[in-house]
Amino acid sequence: MDFALFGSVFLTLFVIMDPPGITPIFLALSGGRPVKVQRRMAWQATLVAFGVIALFAVCGQQILDYLHVSVPALMVSGGLLLLLISLDLLTGKADEPTQTKDVNAALVPLGMPLLAGPGAIVTVILAVQRADGAGQYTAVWMAIVAMHVVLWLTMRYSLLIIRVIKDGGVVLVTRLAGMLLAAIAVQQIANGITDFINAA
Repeated sequence: MDFALFGSVFLTLFVIMDPPGITPIFLALSGGRPVKVQRRMAWQATLVAFGVIALFAVCGQQILDYLHVSVPALMVSGGLLLLLISLDLLTGKADEPTQTKDVNAALVPLGMPLLAGPGAIVTVILAVQRADGAGQYTAVWMAIVAMHVVLWLTMRYSLLIIRVIKDGGVVLVTRLAGMLLAAIAVQQIANGITDFINAA
């Protein structure tokens, strides 16, 4: 296995997917739920993210080409979706602990586009395209798997924070997460628009 390539892909995904940065958003979306539901949300979000990343690693460029979708378009659409979610967090509309909301929060926005966002998708597409030989392909896939294990561990054990900060702290974290998510969304939209302009 090419350990240099493994380290390169893993570090790139770590910076883009940002496990520490996802913690307050996960706490905001999982706060107020039973512990069993919170744990299920952690592995569901990780599983969804891994599924999306794996799909694009295998045939990502073909999917984008077939749909005639550019990476900047993917960035803008993901940013708009994150912006809608952030507004719900800021206004308190995401606080109702319904079963449907539990499942949806694990899928959207946690699984995608927060974890499996445009940046991570493009990273794995390029890494697979540039890999040469079984050793390098193994390194890329091991980096993807290792990154998702880190994501799951981060979300799984961030639940301990909820027990310390209680309900009032969860509300505070929710509003903070809404602000952070709004900033991420605006930055992603801006990056997408910039790429559109540069490509024109």
